[in-house]
Amino acid sequence: MDKPALPGASLDGRVEIDTQELLSANWGRLTKYGFRYRRSDGDWQPQVREVYDRGHGAVLLPYDPVRRHVLLTRQFRLPALVSGHAEELIEAPAGLLDNADPETRIRLEVEEETGYRLGPVERLFAPFMSPGSVTERLTFFIAPYSPADRISDGGGKADEGEDITVLDLPFDEVMGLVAAGRIPDAKTILLLYHLALTVFRA
Repeated sequence: MDKPALPGASLDGRVEIDTQELLSANWGRLTKYGFRYRRSDGDWQPQVREVYDRGHGAVLLPYDPVRRHVLLTRQFRLPALVSGHAEELIEAPAGLLDNADPETRIRLEVEEETGYRLGPVERLFAPFMSPGSVTERLTFFIAPYSPADRISDGGGKADEGEDITVLDLPFDEVMGLVAAGRIPDAKTILLLYHLALTVFRA
């Protein structure tokens, strides 16, 4: 189905990239672009931006509809620490695609991180997460689970620096953690509120 037209939204003929300089390619690619942008008033404005490309990713929140639980992970995140969050981060299982399709990759990530092997999954949406500076689009999923689906302890891959704790928690308790600022992870909050509006709607 064609996307609906948005008046004035097209960038055709409005952006001219003049220069690009690769600043770093250690994990992702950080590139500095010099470009000109034609504003809505018709004037051309020169700008410089740095863009970080680390590929695309996927995230999935498992939920237990019988016990009203969700399955989360807790792990150390350096960027969160240097931004002032002095706790391990509580998150939904997630990972980069590494050229796999989103569903295949997220099934593997959930199994590696939590030890649960899932049945059917539901794809929700695939938004840009920080379009002002990062190219990544993240595909969001939810899926039901039960304690019987656990096939290992999980915990992630130690050789990739992962040291993950698996959290099987009541949904209402988790929403309380969100309200208290204890879960400051955007992708996880989006999925929790999706469940609040759908699966766990009162």
